[in-house]
Amino acid sequence: MLKITSKRQVTFPRHVMERLRLKEGDTFSISETAEGILIKPHRFKIEELAPLKQKVNQNLPLPNLDDVRHSALDSNLRD
Repeated sequence: MLKITSKRQVTFPRHVMERLRLKEGDTFSISETAEGILIKPHRFKIEELAPLKQKVNQNLPLPNLDDVRHSALDSNLRD
């Protein structure tokens, strides 16, 4: 259960933070759906990587984006 404070702040329970590998400073988007409120953590957007395309060796194999997404959740890779 989440509670909104008078300053419009929300505290996530520890088990949720750990399970989703969230950390202080992570950002989220919030939207209304037919089923309720959807809160999504901001990850990277592929289209924002487009300017880097010219800097990558074109002979390298394409990365597995699922592996990249999951590694972003790896707590061992965080500060």
